[in-house]
Amino acid sequence: MNTFLPPAEELVLVDRELARLDARRAELLLRRDWLVRVLDAQRAAPALPAAGPRPWPAPGAVPGAVPPRPEATPRSTQNVLLTLGGVLLTVAALVFTLVSWGTMGIGGRAAVLVVVTSAALAAPAVLLRRGLASTAESVAALGLVLTVLDAYALHRVALPETGGLGYTAAASAVLAGLWAGYGSVLPRLRGPLPTAVAAAQLPLPLGVLAADGGLTAFAWAALGTAALDAAAVVWGKGLPVRVTAGTGAAALGGWALLTGLGLSLTAPVTALPLLLGCAAVLLFLAVRHAPSAPASAGVAGLTGIAAAGGLLRSGVPEAWIVPGYALCALLLTGAAAWHRGPWAGARPEPVALPRLRDGLALAGAGVLGLATVWALPPTVVGLLDPAVRSTAVWSGEHAERMLSGYPATAPLVLLVVTAGLAVVPRRWTRGAALALGWALVVGLPVVFGLSYGASLAVRLGATAAALAVAVRPAPSARGLDGATELLAWTGFGCGMVSGVTAVLPALDARAATFAVLGVLAALFGAVAVLGGGVRRTVAACAGVLAVAGLVGAGAVASGASEPVTGLLLLAVPAGTGVLGAWLRRRPPAVAVEATGAAVGLFGVALTAGRPALLALGLALAGVVAAATAVRPERRPVASWAAAVLFLLASWVRLAVWGVAAPEAYTLPATVPALVVGVLRRRRDPEASSWTAYGPGLAVTLLPSLCAAWVDPHWARPLLLGLGALAVTLLGARFRLQAPLLLGGGVLALVGLHELAPYVVQAVGALPRWLPPALAGLLLLGVGATYEQRLRDARRLRERLGRMR
Repeated sequence: MNTFLPPAEELVLVDRELARLDARRAELLLRRDWLVRVLDAQRAAPALPAAGPRPWPAPGAVPGAVPPRPEATPRSTQNVLLTLGGVLLTVAALVFTLVSWGTMGIGGRAAVLVVVTSAALAAPAVLLRRGLASTAESVAALGLVLTVLDAYALHRVALPETGGLGYTAAASAVLAGLWAGYGSVLPRLRGPLPTAVAAAQLPLPLGVLAADGGLTAFAWAALGTAALDAAAVVWGKGLPVRVTAGTGAAALGGWALLTGLGLSLTAPVTALPLLLGCAAVLLFLAVRHAPSAPASAGVAGLTGIAAAGGLLRSGVPEAWIVPGYALCALLLTGAAAWHRGPWAGARPEPVALPRLRDGLALAGAGVLGLATVWALPPTVVGLLDPAVRSTAVWSGEHAERMLSGYPATAPLVLLVVTAGLAVVPRRWTRGAALALGWALVVGLPVVFGLSYGASLAVRLGATAAALAVAVRPAPSARGLDGATELLAWTGFGCGMVSGVTAVLPALDARAATFAVLGVLAALFGAVAVLGGGVRRTVAACAGVLAVAGLVGAGAVASGASEPVTGLLLLAVPAGTGVLGAWLRRRPPAVAVEATGAAVGLFGVALTAGRPALLALGLALAGVVAAATAVRPERRPVASWAAAVLFLLASWVRLAVWGVAAPEAYTLPATVPALVVGVLRRRRDPEASSWTAYGPGLAVTLLPSLCAAWVDPHWARPLLLGLGALAVTLLGARFRLQAPLLLGGGVLALVGLHELAPYVVQAVGALPRWLPPALAGLLLLGVGATYEQRLRDARRLRERLGRMR
């Protein structure tokens, strides 16, 4: 460029010119968009009068002059019209073929068929060159329908003796080939190729039906067609072709697979090649078609297991059928998990191989899961038997087992699954292997019908082994990081379940009861000492319950009655109190003492039938609580518990002695309560007298007041009045609200009670006009000194408010 400007000034001019061009381009694009919308509106409403040129829209303004957009777009209207036209032409062709065919000669028939079909098939090529794709699709669909009518007409005229199924099979094969070729010549048409795939589903199955090939032959025909569909799914062009082929493969392949599975139960040799063929097709899809790889591989794995298991089924006894399938599933799962195949080393692993392995492993795991469910009933029965006791405790008789004659191969299945899970380096598989191994041991007595003693020994052995894992989970978690706590809880849960459920059958015999409870107490105690965390606390509580069971069983065995047994159970809370003092503030201490307290309450409840022993039991429980209250960390709760227990013990003893005076029941509660109140006020001088002395005073004064009002004698009112007077004077002396008001109120009510008879007599002797007159005088006096009375009441309220 020849220029005489400096480069800086020339750059400014160039930038300015480019900005102007950009602005002009944006303006023209806005105008073009507006014009396009106007033309669309005019095409949608041709009846409207043509409008003149519209003004240039303001920048940023919404063009309000444009009419609303129609409900149907031009393209949708076009598609509807073309579809309707194609349908009408198809109906006309059908009517012509079925009705008017016989009125024409052979030449005319051939001419009509050739001309019309050729025209219908050739027209789409011309329409496509002119850009009329939708019209071409409609005409092509008509042409495809005409080819079907041609085949029908050919059968009616030239081959009337040919069987319908056989001719349909041959015709569908020919039509599928013709449509596929037609779709390949005109690839822009979307209908011929999917239609060809749909027609290709018929030849082989219909051919077998025409030849009376039977169920197996039909399954093979369906499988062959499904294999072709699978190839179309992998290599087919266009989504419609792949969807149609996939639908056909699922339908016909599923039929072949179901037929093979049914034959594997009755004719496994016949079913073997069919199932292997199904597996081959599914594996082909798993390798070459990524979206369906996991599902295809999983179904292929199930098919292979069914094929191999069917062969084993035919040659083994009934009890070995499920183990045979489990063995096949285990082999498949192991093969799927073996990932260091020929692709290890420098050669890269195929992309589809991980998906293939996952599907096969999932299939094997599913079959193993079903086999495990089949093998678990003996374990469930071993835990629940006897679920409902039908014999007396310590009768020496045993209930009949709920499950007998179960296949003895059930433990073998659990063993196979346990071994398979144990070798997989995963935390959840190791935990599942531990649980299944425990289930295997628990179910052994049921499967093999072991004796009563042997069954209990096996269950206790399983409990000990599981609790050992709970205490030392490291060997079971070898090779896994962070799996010890998982495994410890699994072992603890299994051990607790088998241990607790062993108590019920142990009640059949006295020796078994002591043996089982003793072993459980030792095992739970070991876990409480050697374990950690929450497991330690739970085991300690379970050990306390086992010891309580031993104490109760020992008392019953010695011939003690139920109340005496309850008294002996109080040794458990005493022991847990000592143990808690030794443990001090360690986490299990609180739980252990709470469990012992619950056992103690249960023991006290057992003595309710004999009030004298109930009083003794309450007193002994109070002694245990008082001894526990010596420890500072237990004093707030244990001291109150001891006071309540001692009070209840005294009440029960008084009831046994026939004492009816309420003071005998209330004074033992009042004296300790007042002592506690005095100590509270010394420690906290700001504490309210109602909190410190109110409960203690109310416990005695109020019941005695109720008794005094119905007592005809003079002793109780006199003593109660003297006591209330003393309390009132003490309250006034030390300026305490609770003693002053409670004592004064009781004293006033006692005095009213004593004066009431005389007042009644005096009122009866006075004239009847005198009481109203006296009441009126009283009201006049109060009214005259109303303000002074208010000041006196206010002063009294302030004085009471200053008291504690």
